[in-house]
Amino acid sequence: MVQCFLIHTIGPVSTLAPGESRVLYSRVFGPEEGALTGADSELGPEQRRLLRNEKVAVVARQVRSAVTLSREASGRVLVETVLGEELVALQEADSGVQRLGRGEPWTGERSALWLGVQGLAFTLVTEPHENLLLAEGTLKNITRHCLEHLRMLGPGSEVLLKSDRIDVLLHRLLPHGQLLFLNHRFTQSLEKELANYMAQ
Repeated sequence: MVQCFLIHTIGPVSTLAPGESRVLYSRVFGPEEGALTGADSELGPEQRRLLRNEKVAVVARQVRSAVTLSREASGRVLVETVLGEELVALQEADSGVQRLGRGEPWTGERSALWLGVQGLAFTLVTEPHENLLLAEGTLKNITRHCLEHLRMLGPGSEVLLKSDRIDVLLHRLLPHGQLLFLNHRFTQSLEKELANYMAQ
């Protein structure tokens, strides 16, 4: 099962300190009680929300560090893409997987799969026993739809204003945090359904 999906910045943002990452969108799947320790279970709803947001921010910082290290090690220079070249940006995206140990930030181990596209990172946090190839394919599919239909790489792109469309993508491609094995026929039907919704 997928624990959470998030979209966050990995490039410099003028309002943030160096090395910081801003979470633009996050969705946590499954019961939150399983992610809380004994002392945390007595917290009120607002404190739980803040704790969940802090856990997501910890993952975003760790992924930002991993993407930065990967880009520095590869020595590639980022070339800004223009609107309409989303698929090129996706093909040139950095990707990786990172093991999150106990307490980093959840009580159990997790795997974080990430895809760094320009100044954005798309991250899936999964249970350690999940099929990583299936999770990677799902992450690339979600990222492709976000880039193509929501134009996230364009100037003035407001991810925060498009959260309802991202929710629909996740509901179709990652229902309740479950990774899906999709056959070709079902994938075509799903693609058509998503294209019709995004065209509205």
